[in-house]
Amino acid sequence: MSTTVSRVRAAYARIEAVDRPEIWIDLRPQPEVEQEARALDERVAAGERLPLAGRLFAAKGNIDVQGLPTTAGCPAYAYEPETDAPVVARLRAAGAIVLGTTNLDQFATGLVGTRSPYGAVRNAHDPARISGGSSAGSAVAVALGIVDLALGTDTAGSGRVPAAFNGIVGLKPTRGLVPTAGVVPACASIDCVTVFARTLPEAEQALSFMTSPPDRDLPPLPQRTPGPWRIAVASREQLGELDEGWAEAYEAAVEQLRGAGAEIRTLDLTPFTEAAAMLYQGAFVAERYTAVGSFIDKAIADGTEGLDPTVTGIITRARDIPAHQLYADEERLATLRTRALSELADADALLLPTTPGHPTLAEVAADPLGANARLGRFTNSTNLFDLAAVAAPSGKVNELPFGVMLIGPAFTDHRLAQIARAMEPTVQLAVVGAHLTGQPLNPQLLSLGARLDRTTTTAPVYRLHALATTPPKPGLVHVGEGGAEIETEVWRLPADGLGKLLASLPRPMTLGSVELSDGTRVPGFLCEPGALSDAEDITEFGAWRTYVNSRVF
Repeated sequence: MSTTVSRVRAAYARIEAVDRPEIWIDLRPQPEVEQEARALDERVAAGERLPLAGRLFAAKGNIDVQGLPTTAGCPAYAYEPETDAPVVARLRAAGAIVLGTTNLDQFATGLVGTRSPYGAVRNAHDPARISGGSSAGSAVAVALGIVDLALGTDTAGSGRVPAAFNGIVGLKPTRGLVPTAGVVPACASIDCVTVFARTLPEAEQALSFMTSPPDRDLPPLPQRTPGPWRIAVASREQLGELDEGWAEAYEAAVEQLRGAGAEIRTLDLTPFTEAAAMLYQGAFVAERYTAVGSFIDKAIADGTEGLDPTVTGIITRARDIPAHQLYADEERLATLRTRALSELADADALLLPTTPGHPTLAEVAADPLGANARLGRFTNSTNLFDLAAVAAPSGKVNELPFGVMLIGPAFTDHRLAQIARAMEPTVQLAVVGAHLTGQPLNPQLLSLGARLDRTTTTAPVYRLHALATTPPKPGLVHVGEGGAEIETEVWRLPADGLGKLLASLPRPMTLGSVELSDGTRVPGFLCEPGALSDAEDITEFGAWRTYVNSRVF
């Protein structure tokens, strides 16, 4: 059986096992997906380069997937798209396979994941709590291990709030960097397509295939002077009321960055929170009426079923906002944006909790508007200010995921991801051979988000042998007396990346504890002694690269 077919079957088995039907609006038939998987593996076997081959993904139900209806969370609104949205087409062209479309807050209006006739999407870790929205099903499908990647959208925080609540990564790119064609608009002028993944490298890789050249010219970013990352943070007072334990979790995230060498300073959060309140309380919500208001008006008049009452109320009330209020709000927003960018001027990023708390389904049902408004306190202003953002897990509070986000100026997406890497739980890995910098297998480490920590040597208790492998690689074996110091690079990589590396490690290579010259021990590549019978002892070279440079393979 082909590798990709096996993955597809495992995904459908996982769908059945988790029993979360509210995640999906439409699933593709399994035989159809298996047929696509077989064809994909044949293309790879024939030599075609498909970097995302075998990756499975889902698309939020307001994004066009050819062959499935686009509903935007409203059955009566459904239409049959003639083609994939560009973001879907680009992932498929890179080898990814789409399983289906996911549930959302109707018309992408909400941060809760409960405003849908297809059912409230429950949190991946605690079914009594909300998943976050509006990209609810996409986030939970990733968090539960059904798909590797998922597409969402983010206007007010919909690509970040569910990432935080479900313990995954959410990338909200600079507005316009990823095309929104083939996406049912919420507020077309500030909508963004986002990507969810369980790790930052996976999310970044997917995003790299989704992007387009910048759609506008911006003033050049200030030249960054050399030095450590400069991170702006909010004072405890300006964060406002947070759930129990969340202030301490945020402070721990700040200290984690400080421990990684970042310079920390406090900014005035006022322009950000004042602008956040304007997204729904001001005139900007009128753009949601522009998107789907006429459909909703007609559906109400016709008595159409399937309209979410909270969403309907928000959008229909926007019909009567006077034009002069929009002009006044735009003027006020421009002032707030100038203040906000001034606060960020010498910072590489602003670090904030993604939300102030994580409500239960019951709490949202009791106060749907109030609960939703609270969730957007830190996220609502990002697109209004034309900023980029990365949402990342940052530990747990009361056994539930806690998430933070890094926010920066437009087109600083890569910078934000670099900073986010410093916050990932990492492990060390000692390498002495083909995974060294510049060696053939080093890209494996880089693809997992690894970064070089230091170059050192082992304790003088090892011998090095040249194995007859392709590509050439050495075998490091502990011998105690009679050993020598061997050049070693120590890398840091995400904890789950080490597991992936181990799962793909071919014999006779093994992973064990390697003693370094300073007496510390870290996980590292070793070799089964039985593989050394016909392997050349190259310990005298002291380093794999020295040996390689002395030979022509």
